[in-house]
Amino acid sequence: MDLPSPPAVPFAVGAFSGAGPVFPGLVKDGRVLDLRTVPGVRAETTRALLERWDDVLPLLHDATGEWLEPDGLQVHAPVEPRQILQSGANYRTHVIDLAVAHEPAGGRPAEQVRDETAAMMDRRAAEDQPYLFIGLPSSVSGPYDDVVLPEWCEKPDWELELAAVIGRPAFRVPRERALEHVAAYTIANDLTAREAVFRRDMPEIGTDWLRAKNAPTFTPLGPYLVPAAFVGDPGDLRVTLRLNGEVMQDESTKDMIFDVARLVSHASRTVRLLPGDLVLTGSPAGNGLHWGRLLRPGDVMEGSITGLGVQRNLCAAEDA
Repeated sequence: MDLPSPPAVPFAVGAFSGAGPVFPGLVKDGRVLDLRTVPGVRAETTRALLERWDDVLPLLHDATGEWLEPDGLQVHAPVEPRQILQSGANYRTHVIDLAVAHEPAGGRPAEQVRDETAAMMDRRAAEDQPYLFIGLPSSVSGPYDDVVLPEWCEKPDWELELAAVIGRPAFRVPRERALEHVAAYTIANDLTAREAVFRRDMPEIGTDWLRAKNAPTFTPLGPYLVPAAFVGDPGDLRVTLRLNGEVMQDESTKDMIFDVARLVSHASRTVRLLPGDLVLTGSPAGNGLHWGRLLRPGDVMEGSITGLGVQRNLCAAEDA
């Protein structure tokens, strides 16, 4: 497998396995360095690296040892998070498109829905109230693993997202200090079973994110952890998803209502964020519901974000 470093990035960190257990690896110039063997680092997992990130990061710049060729290595999700905080309705264009798509036949005119939804988002931004919910680590899979479409899922949809990876523990941190707690960024595809989002049997109870988003393999992650220092402005990255080679999502993170700092700060008001935890930042416009074309077995999703590499996942039926 070809493992180029993400464009214009000196190095990245991933999780790999060969004949033995999964190990953290430094990815540089298309090769991998086993970080269990590097003096001063010697970590068994990427999460262990993140727990000492401030001390470890300077050592990674000059790390040396026996570099491994990628042939024969399997690439895994780059971190096993304890907690996943997911952001809903965080891209203006996406939220407007979804509001129009969910409007019942014979309901309000599309322009009225758009105007009212835009006003709602302006109000949310002014009140500083991001919408966050909890995801399960058991939904995480590797950047090249198959995505298994459950037999019960009628409307599986893609949602490519920028994921912030926590390094320093964060609890009740102000917005202006929040990015100091982000060690790295990676790519997440936060798949959704659209028909399961709203409980028809209990409409007053709202959304059912457990069933809609947490099936095994529904959160492909990676391929890399790219140090935050190499990413630049996380509010100015291009998020692109191709389905069978056709561009479906192609939007800048500039369209986010709440930036990464506001999301991390807001999450930390309630949750003690720990090293390796993920804060997903929401998905831009261009989901399958917008296109009227949802996922089917045999589809190939290819997701990229500026400087973070590319993930590629084949969709497979559960009984396959």
